[in-house]
Amino acid sequence: MSAYFIIRFISVAINIYIWLIVARVIISFMRPSTYHPIVRFIYDTTEPLLGFCRRILPGTVMNVDFSPFIAIIFLEIIRFFLIYLMGTIF
Repeated sequence: MSAYFIIRFISVAINIYIWLIVARVIISFMRPSTYHPIVRFIYDTTEPLLGFCRRILPGTVMNVDFSPFIAIIFLEIIRFFLIYLMGTIF
């Protein structure tokens, strides 16, 4: 495997996860049925990271959940460090 392939794979995987978080934020405004398979998949996929971010944050401010914002920043930092490490290894 080439280093470019691994770096590209990491970047695409993180991009997909970020778009799932964005989709969850948009879905939260519409309040669809949580039993729909696509909605269930998005919630089940994003909840581990968002739940972790909610535990870190002190609380919601005026009923606004900042955990998606924190999660996206966290994912971008992880992407930067993984790509940096892969660049130094290869």
